[in-house]
Amino acid sequence: MGESYPRRDQARGLWKINDITKNIIEEGTYPQGATRAIFAGGSTPSDSSVLDFITIEVPGNATDFGDLISAASLGTATSSNTRLVNMGSVSYPSYTTVCQYVQFLTTGNCADFGDLTNARDLSNNGNIGNGVRGICMGGYQHPARVNTIDFITIATTGNATDFGDTTQIISKNGGASNSTRGLSAGGQSSGPSNENNTIEFIEISTTGNAVDFGDLTATVYGKAGAASKSRALFGGGYDGAGINNIDSVEIGSLGNAIDFGDLTRSNWDAAGANNITKGVWGGGDPTSNTIDSVSIASRANATDFGDLTVARFAPKASSNNHAGIDTTIPRAPELYSPTGKVVPRGKEKGDLGLMQGNAQSIGFVQISTTGNQTNFGDWEITSNQGAGVASSTRGIRMGGRSPTYFNNIGYITMATKGNGADFGDITQNAAYAHTVGNETRGIRGGGNAPSPTDVIDYITIATFGNATDFGDTTVTKGERIGGQCNSSTRGLFAGGGGAPYVDVIDYVTISSTSNATDFGNLGAVRSYVAMSGSDTRGLFVSGYTGSYINTVEYATIASTSNSTDFGDLSVSRFACACNTNNIRSIASGGWTGSSSNVIDYLTIASTGDALDFGDLIAAAETYNSMSNGHGGLS
Repeated sequence: MGESYPRRDQARGLWKINDITKNIIEEGTYPQGATRAIFAGGSTPSDSSVLDFITIEVPGNATDFGDLISAASLGTATSSNTRLVNMGSVSYPSYTTVCQYVQFLTTGNCADFGDLTNARDLSNNGNIGNGVRGICMGGYQHPARVNTIDFITIATTGNATDFGDTTQIISKNGGASNSTRGLSAGGQSSGPSNENNTIEFIEISTTGNAVDFGDLTATVYGKAGAASKSRALFGGGYDGAGINNIDSVEIGSLGNAIDFGDLTRSNWDAAGANNITKGVWGGGDPTSNTIDSVSIASRANATDFGDLTVARFAPKASSNNHAGIDTTIPRAPELYSPTGKVVPRGKEKGDLGLMQGNAQSIGFVQISTTGNQTNFGDWEITSNQGAGVASSTRGIRMGGRSPTYFNNIGYITMATKGNGADFGDITQNAAYAHTVGNETRGIRGGGNAPSPTDVIDYITIATFGNATDFGDTTVTKGERIGGQCNSSTRGLFAGGGGAPYVDVIDYVTISSTSNATDFGNLGAVRSYVAMSGSDTRGLFVSGYTGSYINTVEYATIASTSNSTDFGDLSVSRFACACNTNNIRSIASGGWTGSSSNVIDYLTIASTGDALDFGDLIAAAETYNSMSNGHGGLS
C-alpha cells in the first residue's frame, strides 16, 4: 500500500475537508506538521518515572504520557518519527544499561528496547541521531566518566553497538544534531569542578571517534541542546553557578560558538528538544517545571512555553520531527485506506486482527486480505497467555503470566500502532481464559489462577479501572484460549482442561451479571479450544484431547445446541489465536510439538477446510487475540 493520504499529483475525486478534520481530531495522524516532544524521567530529587509531552508548535503545559519501566534520571534520549528511546540512566544507587521506548502517536508506558554496551548515566543532554540511528555519547559510571559512544538502530529493538570514542572522558555534555552530524558540547571531564568548553562531532551514518569542532563561549557542564537543519543551540549550564546563556554554532562548519541569547532562568541539566524551527528546554537544576522556547533561526532570548507536569531536574527529551529526521511524521498506512479515509470500525467493518506474537510483541493482519503478520507494538509488560477482548476502538489484554500469574489489564488504541498501557486489574492472578464482549463490556471466563477457576469478571472497555465480578462458569476448568465467540448480547465459552478435559459449552448474557448457563457440548472433550465466529455463528477451533487436533466445529449462538463439524485447519495444533471481522475467521500460530507460524482462514457462513492466509512474524503459541470487527460490535 502506498501513502495513505492523497498526493496532489495522483489523487482523484475529492479529499473532503470533513475527512481531514475528522482525522486530525480523532486520529491525530494526518501529516499536519505537529511535533510531539516527550520528556522522560528525571529527579524530584528522588528518581521519577514520569513521561509527559508537549506539542512544540503550540505553547502550553505538558500532558501526561505514561511511565518509564522504572523510576530513573540522567540518561539520554533519541528518536525517530515514530519512536522515542531512553538510553541508560541511574536508578539510584545503580547505573543501568537499560534502553526503553515508547511510540509517539499513542500514550502509554515504556517497553524494553535492549541495553547499552556499559552501564552509565549523565550522557548527552539532547537528541543525537538521524531518525535511523540514535547515539549516546560519554557518561558517568561510578567512580569514573567514560568516553564511550554507542549507537542503536531505532526501528528495531536490541542492544547498542560500539561507535567509537569521544575526544575526552566526559559526562553532562550537551547534545544536538541534524541528519548528518551529531554534536557534543561542554561537560565535566573529572572532579566536581573540572568543566570544559569543548565541542566535538561525529558523522552519524559512519562509525569512528569524535573529532574536534570548536569551543563554547564558556567552560561549562550541564548544557542541553536543540537544533535546526543548519544550526545547533546549547542552553543553560553550570560554571560554578547556574547560567542562562544559549550558545549557537553552524552545524555544517567548524568553529567556536557565539552568543545566541538567554533562557528565562539560570539552570543546568535541563532536557532539550526541537522541531526543525523551534527549540525547547524543560526542567533543570534547581528543580523546575519551566519550559522555555526559542525560534532557532533568530538570535533572541527564550520565552515562556508552559510547564512540565512534574518539576524535576535531569529529565531527557526528544521529538518525532527533529532536525535529524528527513521524513515527515508518518501515518500508520496499514490501518487506513489509500484514499485517506479512516477504515470504518465495528461489525463487518473493522478489519484489524491483533495477536500476541511472543512474550511482549503485538502483531496484526488485515483479516479480509491474505498476507504475513506486521508489527503493531508491544504490551506494556512482558506477558503470555493473557485473554484478549476489544471494542471497535480499543483492544484489551486481561491477565496472563510471566512466568508467574498476574492480574494486570493492558490496553492499546486500535487506530494507531503503538505500545500497550496499563488499564487496571482483573479480580485474580489468572491466565488461559476465554473472553467475550461487545462495544461496551469485556468479559473473561474461567482459566487458571493458577489452578482451574470458574470465575467470570468484566470491565467497561471505555473506562479505565479494575474488573468486577460477573458470576461463575458452569464447570471449573482451565486451559482455555480467548478469541471472542459472541453476538452483541450473548457470549460462549467452550471446553477446558486441567485433566480430565471437558466438552461443555456454556453461555452468558453480556449485559447482565449472573452465572453461565449450559449451552450444549462439543463433539469431543478438549482443552485449549480457540474461539471465534460471527454475530450468528460461533466457531470452536483446534485444541488438545491428549493429542493435537485440527478440528473446527460450529454452533448457532442464538440457540442452545451441540456443536457441528465445520472442517479442518491445515495443521493439527492447540493454543492458536483466532480473530474475526464477522465474515472471516483466522487462526494463527499454536503448538504442534513446536511453535507454529501458520495463519489459516475460514469463511464463517460456509463450512469447509481452512485456507492459507500467510505467516506470523515469528513462530509462537499466540494466546491473546482481538479484533475491531467481531460479531459483538455495533
